[in-house]
Amino acid sequence: MTETYGETYDETYEVVVVGGGAAGLSAALVLGRARRRTLVVDAGEPRNAPAAHLQGFLTRDGMPPAEFLAIGREEIKEYGVELVRDRVTDVAPGFTVTLAGGRVVRARRLVVATGLKDELPDVPGVAERFGRDVLHCPYCHGWEVRDQAFGVLATTPLSVHQALMVSQWSKDVTLFLHTVAESELSDDDLRRLATAGVRVVPGEVAELVVTDDRLTAVRLEDGTTHAREVVFTAPRAVPQTGLLERLGAGFQETPFGSYPVVDGNWRTTVPGVYAVGNAAGFGEQVINAASAGYRAAATLNGELLMTDLDAAAGV
Repeated sequence: MTETYGETYDETYEVVVVGGGAAGLSAALVLGRARRRTLVVDAGEPRNAPAAHLQGFLTRDGMPPAEFLAIGREEIKEYGVELVRDRVTDVAPGFTVTLAGGRVVRARRLVVATGLKDELPDVPGVAERFGRDVLHCPYCHGWEVRDQAFGVLATTPLSVHQALMVSQWSKDVTLFLHTVAESELSDDDLRRLATAGVRVVPGEVAELVVTDDRLTAVRLEDGTTHAREVVFTAPRAVPQTGLLERLGAGFQETPFGSYPVVDGNWRTTVPGVYAVGNAAGFGEQVINAASAGYRAAATLNGELLMTDLDAAAGV
């Protein structure tokens, strides 16, 4: 079903924003206030939906993510921005945008804020508890679970870094190597883990043990259990950048996946196309994503203004 917020305009827009999370809504707010005819296409699948609260956003610390987005949608509506609950299935050169519901619109500029999806380790209990007592970011959730018994479920040797980071929030940390061989850890890794007081447990994890709707332990394949109250793990990030790929945007490999090349104002290598939030990088928290949307929109607006002035002046 398609839901529309705000006025319904003609099918040509100055800007189409693909994605209605923090980055997309922030861009739309700036564009609406700049009196740009803007359409936001939102599939309604925010990455932080499993979390009860968002943290670290000044004045919004502890707010439920759904409430944050609802307020954002109301704010952009006040400036005449249209939001449609739909999915973009294709973007052709010249920014002809096709929606899953059959609608086709055109835009002068495009802001891609499609985010990423988290692929969790295939361990019973992980997906079910994700966002509650299975967590990924200590900056997002560390304070709320401070001083509890932490486990870190390794997914790659980079999980050592995660274990070291979370030791700032608890002195009771166990790194479960899971599918990572102990030989994959460097001597520096082992020294740092020992110095931080992080215990290292080899062996594959079979499941997370949940009792009375609480995480209580981590069980290994050999049957041994380790009492834990919280488990941190690093999901595999899957950027939702298919639209950028189809438009021929340049990409670069990072330790966290392939992301579009962007400049300091979030312009991609395709003229007129911007990528913001987790569509442009793994580490963009909500506050960073909102900032990126703001900067991209301000840059984009100035670009449109100068283009129009030059055309009118014959420059």
